[in-house]
Amino acid sequence: MNKKTSTTIQLLAPFTGVCCPLSQVPDAAFSQKMVGDGLAIDPTENILHAPCDATVTQIHPSKHAVTLLTATGIEILLHIGVDTVKLKGEGFKALVKVGDAVKAKTPLIELDLDKVGCGVKSLRTVILLTDMTRIITLTPTTEQFVNAGDLLFSAEVSAAVRAVTKSDDMVSSAPIVVINPTGIHARPAAAIVTAIKAFDCDVMIDKAGKQANARSVVGLMGLDIAFGEQIVILAKGKDQQAAIAALSEAISTGLGEEGADASLVTKNVKSDFDPFSEPSLLLQTSQDPRQLIGVEASPGQVKGRLYVIKAEVPKFDTFADDAQVEELHNKDMGQKADIFVAHQELMSDPDLYDDCIIELQQGKSAPYAWSKSICRQADKLAGMDNPLLAGRATDLIDVGNRVSRIMAGLSQDTIPAELPENTILVAKDLTPSDTAKLNPAFVKGICTTLGGASSHSAILARAMGIAAMAGVEAKIMTLHGTEVLLDTAKGYLLLSPTEAEMAQLDVIKNAAEQQKALALAHKDETAVTLDGVRFEIAGNIAKVSDAQKLVEMGGEAVGLLRSEFLYQDQSVAPSEDDQEQVYRAVLQTLGPRPLVVRTLDVGGDKPLAYLPLPKEDNPFLGERGIRVGLDKPAVLRQQVRALLKAAEAGNLRIMFPMVASLFELKLAKQVVKEEAEKLAIDISGIQIGIMIEVPSAAVMADVLAEHVDFFSIGTNDLTQYTLAIDRGHPKLAAIADGLHPAVLRLIDMTVKAAHAKGKWAGICGGLAGEKDAVPILVGLGIDELSVSVPSIPEVKHQVRHLNQQACQLIAAKAMSCADAKDVRALMRDPNTLLAVKGDIEKR
Repeated sequence: MNKKTSTTIQLLAPFTGVCCPLSQVPDAAFSQKMVGDGLAIDPTENILHAPCDATVTQIHPSKHAVTLLTATGIEILLHIGVDTVKLKGEGFKALVKVGDAVKAKTPLIELDLDKVGCGVKSLRTVILLTDMTRIITLTPTTEQFVNAGDLLFSAEVSAAVRAVTKSDDMVSSAPIVVINPTGIHARPAAAIVTAIKAFDCDVMIDKAGKQANARSVVGLMGLDIAFGEQIVILAKGKDQQAAIAALSEAISTGLGEEGADASLVTKNVKSDFDPFSEPSLLLQTSQDPRQLIGVEASPGQVKGRLYVIKAEVPKFDTFADDAQVEELHNKDMGQKADIFVAHQELMSDPDLYDDCIIELQQGKSAPYAWSKSICRQADKLAGMDNPLLAGRATDLIDVGNRVSRIMAGLSQDTIPAELPENTILVAKDLTPSDTAKLNPAFVKGICTTLGGASSHSAILARAMGIAAMAGVEAKIMTLHGTEVLLDTAKGYLLLSPTEAEMAQLDVIKNAAEQQKALALAHKDETAVTLDGVRFEIAGNIAKVSDAQKLVEMGGEAVGLLRSEFLYQDQSVAPSEDDQEQVYRAVLQTLGPRPLVVRTLDVGGDKPLAYLPLPKEDNPFLGERGIRVGLDKPAVLRQQVRALLKAAEAGNLRIMFPMVASLFELKLAKQVVKEEAEKLAIDISGIQIGIMIEVPSAAVMADVLAEHVDFFSIGTNDLTQYTLAIDRGHPKLAAIADGLHPAVLRLIDMTVKAAHAKGKWAGICGGLAGEKDAVPILVGLGIDELSVSVPSIPEVKHQVRHLNQQACQLIAAKAMSCADAKDVRALMRDPNTLLAVKGDIEKR
């Protein structure tokens, strides 16, 4: 070729990273060279540089692609990653603008490798000469790893061809609506170019009076054609009609792109409607700039300084030093085997595992492969229509980050071991394990932007005596170090309090401390109302040491032993003997006091490593509670045998969780009967009951009462199933309030059904220990209140200052309220506080 009709161009590596041919890019538009020819780089650094001297002719609105034009008319496309257009610019920052003349190595785009890498299929970046008809030869580098500025490839290209321009004699198509979900980006643009290759004519695409050559991927991308927008095809030449017909059909059917759906286009035009333009009406915000509103999760009034926890994902080397991928895989994964044992249920997901292996086979480090795979799976969950599964993306990221931190040689704990005195800990959410490790001597309060009053973390905070508020306005995450007053009863956080406000809180705290001391002094007295009605005040426990604490705090019974908590940290199932020894130890500690043991309650948000359950679309509506035991009867029978053997050591009561029908109850009771006969144990002295946690059980309580000795109402789950709000939902859990009148009416129905059959009814859910709720529950005739162990003296003290007849009237008013907010307003009204004490105390 004559030198006058060709030129040679050398392109430098725009990224530091690993080179690969286009065939290894996971996108057909690039791997099949539909967009152009060149090379790809898997980046390890976050700055995209210019590969040569050129002018910036186009920066995609999503900032994931840049087009350059050299002085000799050679067009170069730099496209970062695969499917990055879906990020809509998140994680990208343009360092130049259209029209800038740039030198080789000039920074063009800055990207957040973690954010972008977790959100897309691949970070492999292509460096392309877009007009393949001009490429004579292309010589890539032989280096596998390049630094930004190293020679990437050289090419000999022919002289520029005639440009296509709009003319009056062009034939036009009817308007066509684009149905591609993210518009005409690189892949659909390449499909347009392919669709008209066989036709002899000039073809252009017109959008709102702006045209581009339909044979130029870069030109088409420059039109920034979005989903729902109209375009027109222009053509001139021998095959003009055939080209328009073929291309019209291809575009109107989505150009073969997955997710393209004409039914999603409502008005054939791009909508300006923004569904996120207004704040949620569900979530309350304070009109006072000094107050942040939340929902009480654990009672208390405290002052302190905010300590904001932002759990960051550790940084990893993208590529492993060890070139032998299999050896690296065995080394990194094998050494961390204990991590994966602890998360067996998570690791059983084949998609997650396979995704990790693919990354490892590409030479990525094990930590990087794990982190990126977690991000992908979490994104899939977050994008699902099912809000329950979408909410579980947070859980997946939490577990994934813990594993990542261990792989990075860090502690999986994101909360410092030592915190300042008078800390009010702030986080998006806290796992139960995070909460359990807090030291109440230093942590006086907890504020989370997610979660609710019935979350497991809230339950633990109450048990530890730490004031907690959930569903706090997100602004709190920016207020690290701010001095505040936390008043959970009023449901707000007061920022930068004045001396007068601090003094007022001291008065409130001193009064509360005096009442607490008085309650503790009388902890061993029974809880008898002013009009002579006795209530049993029990405690909820999870381990043997809790039983001893309960005795010390004046507890009259254990209303709930969460048996699964005894074994949740084990990687293998406990033996029958192990279980018997634990139950026997608790019974011996309690002496004559009754012990209600809830049989294994797993599923939903309570996984066990040694009992993996099948993946379900909605685990809260699948295998949970007694259904797990009935589906896996060997597990239930083993636990029942251990309980029956230990029964002689004390006053045992057996309780089945999540019973929804008489069918399930009869099957469970049959297991107890059969195992007792095998062991020759008389069970006539062992009470058998069920938890009322689902609306069907409450509605059918009159039927179920004939087959049990007692009911225990689990208000946390009853609330979530009644209000159709997942107790762990990141946004809605804060409004899942057990004082909702619908929940109170189901409690009332349950108690009346039990008493009609001569059976007793208790409450072991979080509502039992709430100051606002106790008078209502006393009025509804609940026989037993089972609360967190530290709350026992104060609940007993509160009951002793109530009049049940007066409480009955208040309970009736509460059940007639419109919602939980109105119920709480009723219970905090000074007139109500006086009324529930009745005429007896007034005299």
